[in-house]
This record gives sequence, C-alpha cells and structure tokens, in this order.
Amino acid sequence: MANKLELTWYGKDEPILVEPRLLIENAARSNTTADPDTENMLIHGDNLLALKALESKYAGQVKCIYIDPPYNTGSAFEHYDDNLEHSQWLQLIRSRLEILSALLAGDGSIWISIDDDEGHYLKVLCDEIFGRNNFINTVIWEKKYAPQGNAQWLSDSHDFILVYAKNKEKWLPRLLPRTAEMDGRYKNPDNDPRGPWKPVDGTISLSGGQRGAQYAKTGVSANIYELITPSGRKLLPAKGRYWYFTKEKMQEAIADNRIWFGANGNNVPAVKKFLSEVKQGVSAKTIWFRTEVGDNQEAKKEAMTLNLGSIFATPKPERLIERVLILATNPGDLVLDSFLGSGTTAAVAHKMGRRYIGIEMGSHAYTHCKVRLDKVIAGEDPGGITKSAKWEKGGGYRFYELAPTLINEDAFGEAVINPDYDADMLAAGVALHEGFTYHPDGKLFWKQSSGSEKSYLFVTTRHLNSDYLDSIQSTMEEDEHLTIACCSYDKGLDRVYDHITVKKIPQMLLERCEFGKTDYNLNIVHPPVYEDEEEYDAE
Repeated sequence: MANKLELTWYGKDEPILVEPRLLIENAARSNTTADPDTENMLIHGDNLLALKALESKYAGQVKCIYIDPPYNTGSAFEHYDDNLEHSQWLQLIRSRLEILSALLAGDGSIWISIDDDEGHYLKVLCDEIFGRNNFINTVIWEKKYAPQGNAQWLSDSHDFILVYAKNKEKWLPRLLPRTAEMDGRYKNPDNDPRGPWKPVDGTISLSGGQRGAQYAKTGVSANIYELITPSGRKLLPAKGRYWYFTKEKMQEAIADNRIWFGANGNNVPAVKKFLSEVKQGVSAKTIWFRTEVGDNQEAKKEAMTLNLGSIFATPKPERLIERVLILATNPGDLVLDSFLGSGTTAAVAHKMGRRYIGIEMGSHAYTHCKVRLDKVIAGEDPGGITKSAKWEKGGGYRFYELAPTLINEDAFGEAVINPDYDADMLAAGVALHEGFTYHPDGKLFWKQSSGSEKSYLFVTTRHLNSDYLDSIQSTMEEDEHLTIACCSYDKGLDRVYDHITVKKIPQMLLERCEFGKTDYNLNIVHPPVYEDEEEYDAE
C-alpha cells in the first residue's frame, strides 16, 4: 500500500492556538435600513481570529467559500530566508483552511485563487485538509491578454483556482446559463411546431462503442443498411460509419419528422436536435477565458468606476466571482470570503441574492468593502454584473468588529480578565470558549448558556460560597448538569455536587489558546503589477 503523500515544512508540528473572540456589531456602520432582518455580515479584523469566532455558530453551514489569499511571491518577509518565508506562508494558510473546512456544508465547495509561486504546494496541503478524493478540478483563469514587455522568463497570463468539495459524492456543479449565441444556432427552416432545432450528424463512427466492437468481430451491424431519401436517392453510411438509428428506429424518427434530408429531401440525413429538448444549461470547462469572465484590467476599471480611492494591484472581476457562485450556489445560499479585499465577492453575492460573510482586516473594510456594499444597496453601482444580474437596489448587512482579548496580564505578569469585558460579554466569551450557546433564560439566572443534553453554563464574577451554590442546586432538575465559572470559590465547593462542575476563571482557559494576539497577518503582497501591462503586439 502506497504511503500517504504529506507536505512538511518548518514549524508544521507547532499548531496555532487561536483565541475564539466575540463578534460585536458596530451598529453605526451597519446598513440595515432596507433590510432590518439581514443576515449578511461584514467583519473587520484579522481573518484567522474572525474565522475562529464564526466556527461554533456556522460550522457546516457555508455552501460556497471563495478566497483569494496572498500569493507569497517572495517579497514579504525581508528579514527571513526563503525557506522560512515559504514555511510561514504554509503554516498560516493551513490554520485558516482547517477552520474553513469545518465551516463548509456537507454539499459545499471551496474555490481558492492562487498562482505558480505556491499553487502546487497549496494543492498538496488542500489534499491533506479536504481529502484528495474531494478534489474537483484546477481552473485556469486567463487574467491578462497581452504579454508583459519586461517579463524576464515567460510572461504569465493566468492564475489557478483550486476547487474542492466538502464531500465529492454530495456535490455537483450547477450548469452555466445558455448564451444567446448558443441559442442562435437553432433555426426552424421547416416550421416544425416543436420550435427551433439544429441538424446533428446522422451517422456514428464504427471505431468505438459496443456496436463498433461487435462490428469489428462480426463485420455485421444493424445500423448499416440502405436508406432511401424522400427524393428517391439511395444512401449507405460513409465508410467507417453507421447510421445513428437502426432501420426500424430510423423509420419511426422519419415519421416523427425528426430527420432532416435538406430542403429538397435529397441530402444525407441529419438528426433534428430541438432547443426545447436540450439541457437547459452548459457544463463549465476548466479554462475560463477573459472574454467570458473578465480579467485584471476589467476588475481595475470596475473599481475605478466606484471611486474607492486606491486600487488593489490584482482585483478580481465581478464576472469571475459570478461564475463561481453560479456553479456552486443557489439563491439564498451562504457564501464566505475571508480575504475580502475590495469587497468583490460580497458585492457579487449581494447582487445575486446570496447570503454572505466577508472578512477584511485592514482599513479597506471601511474604505472599500463598506463603501462598495453601500453603493450596491443604494443602486449606485452601475458596473460589474449589475446589468446582467438585473440588480437595482436593496438588501443590507451588519458590520462587526472583533472583541478584544478576554485575558490580559497585569503589572505582575498574572493573568486577569480584561476590564473591557462587562458581565454579559464575559458570560458570552466564556460560553464561546466552553462550547456553549449564550442565550440567558428569562426565569432561572444560572441558565445563561446552554449546551447539549440539558447542560448549562453560568458565569459570575462574584465569590461562590456554599449558600449560593446550594440555592442554585435547589432549583435544578435531577437530569440537568451545570458548569459554574467564577473568579473564586470556597475550598471544596468543586466537589460538593456530582452534577455541578465549578471552575475558576481565568485559569480554566489559559492552556486552550494564546491570548493577547491581535494579528495573524500573512503580510504578503500579491504579484507585482507592471506599468506596461497594457496590451501590445509581441510579434
């Protein structure tokens, strides 16, 4: 049995223990006027921390993930050698992909833009995380039209999009819509009441298939016979081919006006393929040309039209994201982009009627993503897919910030609860760490957060004594279990009741993750963009 292929790098065995943070809505930045019940989320903050914040609530719910992570071109970690830079990139990408895998729905898919610098390493890494058996395809996207005048070796004109399913047995891509050009190939020269059709070759090669194999053995085929056209012309199929139908089926098709012999009834027979009977969509190919989904230049023009200020070096055109969402989602499905950049994925998802979560750590969350979505909601974004999607205006989103770290160090190096946390935030924060859902009960104060099998969590900053504990126990049912997290308690109270567990905060949390970390930034730029990238004739 072959050994499992596994990618190794410096530091791989040192996992990143990410603190699960609360997400706090910034109502002043939310846009809910047109849709007070919106579930769309725009999150400002480090995307690894934000993903960890989403993990417990949205695990298994995201239908489509599209990410365009930094490509690691070798220009970011100037103080480290190339090997360490490569290892750092893999380490930080892996941490994100592991949470993204947990967020994917059972019938969901992830689409990752990448180039040659790390693409092949990323493929092996994704095989480990998502399973090699769940790999779908590598899409080739033509991002540039003309070669670069100052390319040192070969002028790159494409990026990759790696596509994985959560479970390949449960996932199938949707069909692309048919174009007017495709439908225009269907005509109706004989006014057939079934509508437009196009002629398809009425013969099949003898070199393949079961019938071909039988003919190779016997020299006989039921699909080789003399056929008489309406004009009286006698025909045999061309050498090496046989008729599409057997003699009996051919006569039935002729009687049903499904065979076309030309306007004069004298041509070699063709089968009429009706537009009304063809598959109402097109299977996507693995090469996506710029004429179909746009390129870098189109994306830059879209951004310039929105007047967002600085333009990203390598933005993605809306048509590219539109194709991903057509193939991977239906209206109402949840889409996630944790490297939101200028906000393209969220804008396209909004116009296409998908729910979305977008994460951006930099100031672009304010200056680009929010501004762009506000324009989409107001009907002030005329570019991108606005026209093709028939988008007008409406919808909304909620803007979130990451809560500060739950635990700080005091002047003596001791772990203490962050004073920025009020009682409700502390209860919700500890619940997130402990795997409970925070929703206080209206009757019993200790039922702050609930878990499974009638288990509850109560968080308090007051000292826990025996009288307080007894009063709580007296209101519990026999099959209920309670965890109490408090700052201090009388000695021995953690052993009084079998169905009540007493823990001390912050000590109970210290070994679970690293606190105080605010930035897991990849800090890697996209591939350089050259001033003379505009089209020119290289011949």
